[in-house]
Amino acid sequence: MAEPVISAIHVAFSVCVYCGSRPGENPAFTEAAKAVGRFIGQHGGQLVYGGGRSGLMGTVAEATRQAGGRVVGVIPQALVDKELANRLCDELHIVQTMHERKAMMAERSDAFLALPGGIGTFEELFEVWTWRQLGYHDKPLGLLNVAGYYDALMGFLDHSVASGFMGEWQMGLLHTSTDTEALLRTLVQSAGPDQAPVPLRSVI
Repeated sequence: MAEPVISAIHVAFSVCVYCGSRPGENPAFTEAAKAVGRFIGQHGGQLVYGGGRSGLMGTVAEATRQAGGRVVGVIPQALVDKELANRLCDELHIVQTMHERKAMMAERSDAFLALPGGIGTFEELFEVWTWRQLGYHDKPLGLLNVAGYYDALMGFLDHSVASGFMGEWQMGLLHTSTDTEALLRTLVQSAGPDQAPVPLRSVI
């Protein structure tokens, strides 16, 4: 697929959103995805996401589009073949592997936000979190805890710190909140051009 021309396009910020390809059982998950998309669109932002049209992925993309924001989707050919691609994206990049997908999503984003999702969402969040602690990027990370969905995960992460496998400073790299707008504002401000680079340190 030919690469879209993007050189003349300016957006206020670009947020990579990780979320489920299913809607989940609680309607609050869908409402949160809509709120994220509306915020991005209403503030002149750009959504970067996995390019799907189902579940929370499709919801956040459509909400962004309806609110006037740009939508960049990155999806592997295998999922396109299953007719899961969102053809309404302003840019739809079709890649061959999941590794290419995640790398492009990270490169096109100023910040990362995880909504409720399954193991794919977990893997994406933990990967960019790991990259952050290793110094591969200094982009802010956020976890939106909708309706207590991530309560158990946060408890486990605290247990990992208490058990000596993580440091408090690593937990400090992840912004967590139940407030959609407050979390997005924090991420956008942290990614702003006037912000000094966050000092990176070794995990050893």
